[in-house]
Amino acid sequence: MIDLHTHTLLSDGALLPSELARRYEVLGYKTIAITDHVDGSNIDFVVPRVVSICEKLNSVWKIKLIPGIELTHAPLEHFEELIKYARSQGIKLVVVHGETLAEPVISGTNEKALECDIDILAHPGLISFGDAQKAAKENIYLEVTTRALHDRANTHVIRMAKQTGAKLVLNSDVHQPKDLLPLRKREKVAARYGLNKTQQEKLLSNAEELLQKIAKN
Repeated sequence: MIDLHTHTLLSDGALLPSELARRYEVLGYKTIAITDHVDGSNIDFVVPRVVSICEKLNSVWKIKLIPGIELTHAPLEHFEELIKYARSQGIKLVVVHGETLAEPVISGTNEKALECDIDILAHPGLISFGDAQKAAKENIYLEVTTRALHDRANTHVIRMAKQTGAKLVLNSDVHQPKDLLPLRKREKVAARYGLNKTQQEKLLSNAEELLQKIAKN
């Protein structure tokens, strides 16, 4: 199993990166990405710590950690500069906090994110057909999230992906220990969004494909 959207106490999560990784390993996950929230105020604090702990844990544990960020509620004008900085400092996976229905995300965030060097547009809410087309064209993955409230638009996101050929990944957006999903619960939650076994396997293969892309960069 793979989860490419998680948070630690380096932003608003509850767990140390080591404990988060350990809990995932016990549940049978082979890879996770640590993608703590950043904007211009904390990116220089979070990025080196995420990169460092991922390197240290990868040298001793079987589970593999991908150093990432989730660019969150930042002014659209700052996106390119912040992403460029993160990449230059060793960040391998860039997630953007999309236009979820649960928060007052800046209008136009989805569109701007899809113009940048990112990997995943998280919980993109009522993403437009045009933006979903752009995601497909730019090979940027749209997220189906299991996180409460952010998940209210999952059915719409899945439908837009089917219509445009955009690729989907299933992530948990973990903040608390209760957010972690064992395989059976993960499958049950995915089924609630109308994803059958074959479609769930496709989401996993998409995540594996994204990991291969990251490994080449």
